[in-house]
Amino acid sequence: MKMARALLDLGPMGYRRFWRVIAYFPAVAALAAIACSGTATAKTPLEFGAARMQTRDRLGAPSDAERELQTGIALTQQGHFLEAIPHFLAAQGHVADEYAVNFNLALCYVGTEQFGRAIQVLSALKADGRDTAAVNNLLAQAYIGAGQDKEAFSAFQQAVKQTPEDEKLYMLVAEECMDRQAYDLGLDVLDIGLRHLPKSSRLHYERGVFFSFENEPDPATADFDLASKLFPRSDIFYMAAGQKALLEGNMPEAVRVAREGLEGGHGNYVLLTIFGKAVVQSGVSPAQPEFREAQAALEKSVAERPNYAESRAALGELYLMAGRTDEAITQLEAARKLAPDDSSVYSHLAIAYRRKGDAKQAERMLAMLAALNQEQAAKYKSGAPGHKAGYVSSGRAPRRP
Repeated sequence: MKMARALLDLGPMGYRRFWRVIAYFPAVAALAAIACSGTATAKTPLEFGAARMQTRDRLGAPSDAERELQTGIALTQQGHFLEAIPHFLAAQGHVADEYAVNFNLALCYVGTEQFGRAIQVLSALKADGRDTAAVNNLLAQAYIGAGQDKEAFSAFQQAVKQTPEDEKLYMLVAEECMDRQAYDLGLDVLDIGLRHLPKSSRLHYERGVFFSFENEPDPATADFDLASKLFPRSDIFYMAAGQKALLEGNMPEAVRVAREGLEGGHGNYVLLTIFGKAVVQSGVSPAQPEFREAQAALEKSVAERPNYAESRAALGELYLMAGRTDEAITQLEAARKLAPDDSSVYSHLAIAYRRKGDAKQAERMLAMLAALNQEQAAKYKSGAPGHKAGYVSSGRAPRRP
C-alpha cells in the first residue's frame, strides 16, 4: 500500500521511470536487479548496503550516517525518490560503503529527472574505479534524459562489453529512449541487444514497438511475429499478436487475441488497453455487451497504471461515446498531461467541452491541436520524429539511415 500511494505522486513519465529505477532492486520480479558485476550472484548496491546494515544492527547501533543511508534506501524502495535524496546526501562521506550511497543517490536523481546531477555522481564513481555495468547502464539512461545521445551510446557500449547478455540492460536503456522520443537511438540499442540475445522475445517485442513509432510497419510486424513464436502463449505472445493486429487495422483479430490472453490469465495493463482500444475502434455501441467489457478492461488498466496515457485516452473516448462527458474530460485531460503531443486527445477534448457547453475550452483545444499539427508537420519535413504515447503505430516519418 505504501508503494501504491507513492506511485500516485509521480509525474507524467515518473510512473514508467519508477519501474525502471526500481528494477535495480531484487525484490521486484518484473525486472530483476542489474548486477554490479557480470556474475549471476552479484548483489546490487542496495543489497550490499542493506546486508551491511543488518550486520551492523547485530553488532551494535548504527551511526547517524548509517541510519540516513537506511532511511534513504527505504524511501527509494517505496518510490519516494525526492524525499530519499537528502538522506543520501547526509550519509555521503560518513559511511563505510560510499558506493552504495552514491549509486543509490544517482538512482534517485534519475528517478526525479535530475539528469545532470546523476551524471556528475556516476562520472565520479567511474573516476574512482567503480566502472561497473550498473554504473554505465544508469549513466547511459541519465545521458539520454539529458539529451546527450553520443555520450549515452558510449556509456551503453561500455555496459554491453561488461554484461553483453543482460536483457535488462537493453530494456532499461530502450525505455529511457522511448520516454525521450529518441527512437533511432532506441532502435540502435535494441539492434545490439538482439545481436547478443537473438532469441529474446521481449527485445523483439520492444523493437516492434519502436518500429511502429517510426512508421515502419513491415519490420514491426516481423518483430511482433518473432516475439510471439519465441515465447508462445505468454504475456509477450498476446501483447505482440495484439499489437500486430492493431498495427494492421484488424480490430476483430485484436479483440480476439486480447480476449484469449485475458481469459487465459495473461492480463496486464498493456493487453487490457489493446482489448479496450480494439473494441472501441471496432464500432460497437454502448448498448452492446462488448462495450461494457471494453470499459471494464480500460478502467482496470487505468487502475493498474494510472500514468499510462494510452489507456486514459481510450477510456476517455469510450466515456465520450457513452455520453459520460465529465468523466470523459477527466480521463482525456489526464491523457493530455501525460502525452501532450497526442493529437487525438485534443480533438476528443474539443468534442467533450462542446457537449458540456464550454465553447471557450473547446476552441482552446482546437487551437492547441492546430499548433500541434503545424509543429508535427515541421518535424516531418525535417525528418525528426514526433511522439504519441502508447504502444501503437503513430504514422511518423520513416527511420532515417
